[in-house]
Amino acid sequence: MLRKMVSLPSGRVAKWVVLALWTALLVPALMLAGKLGDVEQNDNSAWLPSNAESTRIVDRAEKFQLADTLPAIVIYDRPEGVTPADLAKARADAEAFAGIEYVAGQPQGPLKSQDGKAIQTVVQVHKDKKGWEGIGRVVDAMTEVGEQNANGLGFHVTGPAGYASDSIKAFSGGGGLTAITASVVVVILLLTYRSPLLPLLPLLTVGGALVASEAVIYLLARNAGLTVNKQTSFILTVLVFGAATDYALLLTSRYREELRRHEDRHEAMAEALHRSSPAIIASAATVAVSLMLLMLATLNSTQGLGPACAVGILVGLLAMVTLMPALLVICGRWIFWPVPPSYGSYGPAGAARAGIWTRVGTAVSGRPRIVWIGAALALGVMATGVLGLKADGLSNKDQFTHKPQMAVGEEIQSRHFPAGSGDPVYVVASAASAEQVKTALSGVPGLVDVSTPMVKDGEAIMLGELKDDPSSTAAMRTVEQARTAVHKVEGADAQVGGNTAIILDTQEAAARDSKVIIPIVLVMVFLVLALLLRAIVAPLLLMATVVLSFGAALGVSGLMFNHVFHFAGAEASFPLLTFVFLVALGIDYNIFLVTRVREEALLHGTRRGALTGLSATGAVITSAGLVLAGTFAAMASLPLVFAAELGFAVAFGVLLDTTIVRSVLVTALTLDVGRWMWWPGKLFRHHDDAHPPTGTSDPEPALAGPGQGEAA
Repeated sequence: MLRKMVSLPSGRVAKWVVLALWTALLVPALMLAGKLGDVEQNDNSAWLPSNAESTRIVDRAEKFQLADTLPAIVIYDRPEGVTPADLAKARADAEAFAGIEYVAGQPQGPLKSQDGKAIQTVVQVHKDKKGWEGIGRVVDAMTEVGEQNANGLGFHVTGPAGYASDSIKAFSGGGGLTAITASVVVVILLLTYRSPLLPLLPLLTVGGALVASEAVIYLLARNAGLTVNKQTSFILTVLVFGAATDYALLLTSRYREELRRHEDRHEAMAEALHRSSPAIIASAATVAVSLMLLMLATLNSTQGLGPACAVGILVGLLAMVTLMPALLVICGRWIFWPVPPSYGSYGPAGAARAGIWTRVGTAVSGRPRIVWIGAALALGVMATGVLGLKADGLSNKDQFTHKPQMAVGEEIQSRHFPAGSGDPVYVVASAASAEQVKTALSGVPGLVDVSTPMVKDGEAIMLGELKDDPSSTAAMRTVEQARTAVHKVEGADAQVGGNTAIILDTQEAAARDSKVIIPIVLVMVFLVLALLLRAIVAPLLLMATVVLSFGAALGVSGLMFNHVFHFAGAEASFPLLTFVFLVALGIDYNIFLVTRVREEALLHGTRRGALTGLSATGAVITSAGLVLAGTFAAMASLPLVFAAELGFAVAFGVLLDTTIVRSVLVTALTLDVGRWMWWPGKLFRHHDDAHPPTGTSDPEPALAGPGQGEAA
């Protein structure tokens, strides 16, 4: 029954039905996918859980008109000193700013710096439902006003609104990211298949899967409260392109094998689907389950990322086991031109020429214990770089790989004005305790000034000017001290909010999420592997190798970030997201390998099965790893430190996993452990190959069956 179901897309009539259904599905999906940007929430405060202090204070601060605005700090500078004409222009600009849509109230200033070389005006920008995009348009309008008739006067918009504007411009490269990702996939597929036509099919299928995924995510965001943002969009793009193309590679490789065994291409595809579907489905299930566990996060952005990416994986899986087989069968053998596989080309012996992975297997089989111990030690040394990884968040100006205008403005502001001016922390307390709370705040070292409390409806609000850059670590420590101080005032019900508090709460939520979710992901992935392999030892060993690979990737990444790329650090959510992607995707390749090893071990024993499995899957898994690494590396095209860091870590980790961990470490462990890999399953009691004397290789590793040594 199951075989008939998975083989359905290969039917003579069913293939056309599948194609027609996907075509009909993609027409409305294209329209819905185009609306995904309408439901994105890019404001940091929208990502926080409802119980965060900076979130709970929003309703209380709303009556003071501070809850729904972001300050845009306008900086003018003239190195030789501002002139009376410059001040007059700044005043005229302030009046013009007040007339721009979504500017709230009258701007504060202009204020001339004590050294007479700069002017500052603070403009409150209302946050509407368009979030950062709406703020970006306001900042653009302000910039147009400020740069008119400047006569050499420098003009910059910094502060939270300036950061939001520059961020949305950085994220606007999403279309370019899709094009770069698609190009990377095409190049790797051309090199892999050595056919100019075949890459078109996985590319079309992946494109359809991405559109369908975006349509489903739009509906979930609009009707089910799913939180999505620009970060979700670009990660979804690279994940669907990378993972779905991997599934296409595995299916196509097995299909090409079966075309040499079956004269009828429909029968060949039916067998290919029957043989490869368990590994593909298990791989997709592992990734999807791991991503869905991100719903346990308290940080809404991480919580929304999980199901959104899981949708992408599942839709990609559906496309690759329905649409992709239908397209391959419709096209026939000629799609492999110029070297289409011919029926019976393996000959009676079934032996193919020995390839690189056959030779690797031969080398590893000589002294497997020494090999896996050496590989594990090398990975352990790489992992020591984790000690230098600074994943405690980034200030606004350090979020970019280049220096945007807000960072330039922030540097100028810090030279001429207090670093925290224009973006204060605010504290709401009961009116009866206002003076006590103000006194407590005044004793906090990082606050240089506390405003007179404003009272309304039984509550009071006061503003505290920070000594340091509001997005810096020092400013966040000041917020922590301020909270400690005001919480001690009995009966005040005092809470500390503002943009610095939002950043602090975001980091604390991300750190909590890592501690909770990582162990649960490990347990769930183990259960998936145990069900697939019907064993306990093999899943434990595979999990250990992937965790070791993750540690090595994170360690090398930390060294690269600090000493090569010279990044200021990493976001607090970076380790968790890197872990989920590397563990889930890394297990994919082990599933591809070990399911084939198990299949061969049933016929020839574990030792022969390990060598055959490596030979048969080596090329396709390497190609799959190159595709996934290439798609994640394409994230570096976005001028964002988070994108560059996540892209590098996942790309490096995937390459490490496919070239060293899967081919050397896992194979050596399998050879050394032998049939105990399958304990306590049936295969554990299966007759195994006898081990050759130490120092000798397997007698005929090349007789691995069709497919080894070939490119996928």
